[in-house]
Amino acid sequence: MQISFTKTTNPKIMPPVEKLGFGSIFSDHMFVMDYTDDKQWHNFRIVPYGNIELNPAASVLHYANEVFEGMKAYRWADGSIHLFRPYENAKRINISAERIDLPQIPENIFVEAVRELVKVDKNWVPSGAGTSLYIRPFLFSTDPELALHGIHQATFIIIMSPSASYFAEGIKPVKIMLETQDVRAVRGGTGYTKCGGNYAASNRAGDRALEKGYSQVLWLDGVERKYVEEVGAMNVMFKINGTVVTPALTGSILGGITRKSCLELLKSWNIPAEERLLSVDELISAAQNGKLDEAFGTGTAAVISPIGELAYNDQKYTVNDFKIGPVAQKLYDELTGIQWGTRPDPFNWTECI
Repeated sequence: MQISFTKTTNPKIMPPVEKLGFGSIFSDHMFVMDYTDDKQWHNFRIVPYGNIELNPAASVLHYANEVFEGMKAYRWADGSIHLFRPYENAKRINISAERIDLPQIPENIFVEAVRELVKVDKNWVPSGAGTSLYIRPFLFSTDPELALHGIHQATFIIIMSPSASYFAEGIKPVKIMLETQDVRAVRGGTGYTKCGGNYAASNRAGDRALEKGYSQVLWLDGVERKYVEEVGAMNVMFKINGTVVTPALTGSILGGITRKSCLELLKSWNIPAEERLLSVDELISAAQNGKLDEAFGTGTAAVISPIGELAYNDQKYTVNDFKIGPVAQKLYDELTGIQWGTRPDPFNWTECI
């Protein structure tokens, strides 16, 4: 793959760590490539970060045919820069793209594009404790027609944002509200993909939760409104009576890479873990009977986000005295240790660029 490079003539200065936040500051360059039926993927380029010019009839603006990924680059103590399981992101964007009928991206092209962009903007990988370079690859249709048909033109872009530690003041449990009005997804739909429409459909419930003092919602299945699915932008796990339980990937839940990594770690530690249907009745019963030992979300941004309170039908249930539990803490320490190079990587999950 030959990638052309246009260097920015207006380089920026990365703000100090305390002003980075998450997803609001962007590096100097972005990767772009185009797709057409006749040329397939072509015009690979790294260019200055800037606005995108789109035909007003571009189908992404009207029919939301778009998918994306979230991943990070980490600077280790020796100054080297590493990615975490990038081929898992490459596989997942294609799973999402297939459902939306967007063109597939060869995995080697996806990963090489990420690596080359990080190399160009390596100075944007922060070195402070808990910091990282958040990487956002996204793929969208650019067909300039309002007719609803298959996708014949598309663009793939990668942008990057230096990010501070998600838990600047230490890991703090959050309050979660079980959503009983809206649904996020149904089997056969797009719930298992990372497409923008899933998140847009979540906003109304999320706003209702925020108004009541809850950080996110815990979604139930869209058919029976009976089974727990995922938390906002994260997968979810519960330690019930000594066993970690996470909802099975039945087609309406995103296959999280952090989720997958947690399950693989739990297995290596001989901690019982199950992927299965988990009804809200079972979850609430465990909370009432003192058998809900821990609850936590898993995702790229926070890695592990402990849940200290669940709200359901106007009842509130405190989890583990509103503290992070031992399993959640162990997973967080191990995963972040592997990602930042302070612990061994027996699974070969990290890749030096």
